[in-house]
Amino acid sequence: MSCGCSSLGDGKAIVDHVKSKGKQFNPPLVAHEMHCECGETFTLETVIMDCPSCGMTYAVTPCSSADIENIKPAGIRYA
Repeated sequence: MSCGCSSLGDGKAIVDHVKSKGKQFNPPLVAHEMHCECGETFTLETVIMDCPSCGMTYAVTPCSSADIENIKPAGIRYA
């Protein structure tokens, strides 16, 4: 991740970091089509977003949100 967030190893750490910066409502640089583990497909509209079907939270830092590989699952309704 280009912002120095590469030490964030999992989705929970990304959620915690992004929320600590107050950036959780930022849109990603690219509105990625996400294929959730439950089979649902949805568009990632904010850098932290829950799957509308099962509630799995997905997260990415704003500066690294152009690459879908940086989006990580954090757990069901991880807050």
